[in-house]
Amino acid sequence: MKKRIVFGWLFFLLAAALGATLETQSAQDAANAFIREYKIGPRDLLEIRVIDLPELTKFEVRVSEDGTITLPLLGSIQVGGITKDAVERKLADLLGQKVMKSPQVSVFIKEYQSNRVAVIGAVTKPGMVELIGAMNLLQVISQVGGLDEKAANEIFILREGKDGTTASIRIDLEDLMINGNSKLNIPLKPNDTINIPIDKIISIYVFGAVKNPGALQVKQSKKTNILQAIAQAGGLTESGKMSGITITRPSKEGKEEKIIVDLNDVISGKKPNIVLKEGDVVYVKESIF
Repeated sequence: MKKRIVFGWLFFLLAAALGATLETQSAQDAANAFIREYKIGPRDLLEIRVIDLPELTKFEVRVSEDGTITLPLLGSIQVGGITKDAVERKLADLLGQKVMKSPQVSVFIKEYQSNRVAVIGAVTKPGMVELIGAMNLLQVISQVGGLDEKAANEIFILREGKDGTTASIRIDLEDLMINGNSKLNIPLKPNDTINIPIDKIISIYVFGAVKNPGALQVKQSKKTNILQAIAQAGGLTESGKMSGITITRPSKEGKEEKIIVDLNDVISGKKPNIVLKEGDVVYVKESIF
């Protein structure tokens, strides 16, 4: 599974790299459109420049929670909920009324704090990502350096609703990365939290008539079944029996549960392919013939 996930991730990055030249212009156009249309919000960091005005030659200011900024010569100004261009016009009008004629004002948004998502868990560089334009899940994951090898097989996106409640969206990582299910590559919204859990490595034991008996270290989220476990143990020996395989499972009460499995029934679909749990011991009997 880990190799398949890594291959899928490398394939995604390669495809992105090959298409980068062709898509540079459209991506740049989309980014420019986003900057033009973006409405400034709390915690955004603005850089304001006014030609020939020393107090505002290159002045940085962070937008407060109520959407205001405080500038020399002008005091408190409401900028929340309007675009960068609108702020430029507003400041030019105020400066023209109070300070100087025909001021040339430029506003740059240095940090889009009100339009970010958080990425936590098993990624290379967890942290905050600015949403520049419409960005989907894979684009944001690439911004944090991709998945760590300890990543579990599922991603959870926590999204706050208008009523203040938080919804959890589950994404199957294998379905997204390996099967290429584009429906799971969902667009992200400001303030989303993308959680990639760190998987737990568990031990499953396979003994008896298999080629490589011993402990298997597997990811808990992978949900290794009995056919996979026996395959990872090298398969049955020539004397290994398909029937009468025993799974010994420790219970919470300290007792042991025994499950008898016939691989013929599992392969034919007559019986379920049992998913193994941490501490399970699989024992394959030898044929007496």
